[in-house]
Amino acid sequence: MTISCCTWALAGTEADVLTAIAGAGLRHIDHRPFDFRSAESRRLISDLGLTPACMATGFGMPKGAALDAAGTQSRTAAIEHTRRALEYAHETGIRRAYLLPGDEGGEESLKRYGDSVAGLADTAGGYDIKLCIEHFPRKALATVQDTLDYIAKLGHDNLYLLFDIGHAQISKEDPAEAVANAGDRLGYFHLDDNDGASDLHWALCDGVLTEDVLKTTLATLDDIGYDGPVSLEMNAGLPDPLAAIEAGFRLVRSLYQSTTDPSSAR
Repeated sequence: MTISCCTWALAGTEADVLTAIAGAGLRHIDHRPFDFRSAESRRLISDLGLTPACMATGFGMPKGAALDAAGTQSRTAAIEHTRRALEYAHETGIRRAYLLPGDEGGEESLKRYGDSVAGLADTAGGYDIKLCIEHFPRKALATVQDTLDYIAKLGHDNLYLLFDIGHAQISKEDPAEAVANAGDRLGYFHLDDNDGASDLHWALCDGVLTEDVLKTTLATLDDIGYDGPVSLEMNAGLPDPLAAIEAGFRLVRSLYQSTTDPSSAR
């Protein structure tokens, strides 16, 4: 199993962030469209043996732009931002990227969002990038099942689910069951914890998440043949986000090793 880490959990210079993650033992990173563009940062990623795994395309979206916007100009701006993010992901060798759902759940908003997403899925496919939609409480696609149903309705071969275990806790969905239901539509996996009500991105098992639930969910990933990374997404506002990343990395690796071939976790 490949374990990655969302780089926006850490503050400091890009060199500091990359060096800290590598020092924690991780070898894969997720990043934002405007990060690590300099030659120095790209060289350091290579020197540290880090591999970019996923692009969070929604960061840096222009003000007022949205993939489900009623105004053509606002929608076009969001599509162009995402297209450029996918282009950058391709340049860095990333093979997975994700979108956030829109804020409005009405039929017309979801149709506009779907039109935008379908075109972007074509673009991503041309780059050999799996494009995922993240289920997100209190947005248009608030649950795992809502998102899976929507992806099935759109019927695009290059649209997948980004499963966030913390979001599933808020929507009261069983993580292992949700992963099993996703099956071959599971494109990416975020790991974080919370109090079951707010999207806090705490360290693993500091909230409602238990080791037993996490272990069962990781085993289910193996059952469905998921071959992508799992990514630690910690809150930059934690007292010590690097410690949360280090602890999460150790825990996930340990739990996965307890259910599979020990050599497969890295």
